[in-house]
Amino acid sequence: MKEIRIHARAGQGAITTATILANAAFEDGKYALSFPTFGAARMGAPMNAFVRISDAPIRVRSQIYKPDYVLVQDPTLMRGFDVLSGLKQEGLAVINNSKDGSELGLKTSARVITVPASRIAKEIMGRADRVNTALIGAFIAATHELTLAALEKSVYSRFSGKAADSNWKALIMAYEEVEKRGNGS
Repeated sequence: MKEIRIHARAGQGAITTATILANAAFEDGKYALSFPTFGAARMGAPMNAFVRISDAPIRVRSQIYKPDYVLVQDPTLMRGFDVLSGLKQEGLAVINNSKDGSELGLKTSARVITVPASRIAKEIMGRADRVNTALIGAFIAATHELTLAALEKSVYSRFSGKAADSNWKALIMAYEEVEKRGNGS
């Protein structure tokens, strides 16, 4: 089983990120579970979403404390929160940041990759806070946990029309950027 923890602020699409990943897992013939957790339900408050993906039925229903993967949608959460807490040594963190992962001063033995998801979202959707599908693209390029075909079906079932097209374009742009840098597996 692979476990993913997503760090974001309420309103940034972390629940949508988890849903898209879980639905893509189903499309790929896997079992999946996604759910959020947050304190005060207010826009901008720190929150987490979680995803479990497995080849067998998933019985665990707790939060994820030792993730294989961490996605950080809002890099300001790295100040004051240990977003890498519990990340497995052989794990991966995908962080929305224009700096290289080695420049972030993170204390982890796990692999860290960055993608300028805010820039991609601003360029494609006109809003720098719509980073979720770009992070998914970077994550998939680095791990190949899910297929692009399954993700495309998931994105187009979650969004419609122009929103679906722009989210898919952001996902592919981030995917190609990570592949081009050689951060893929």
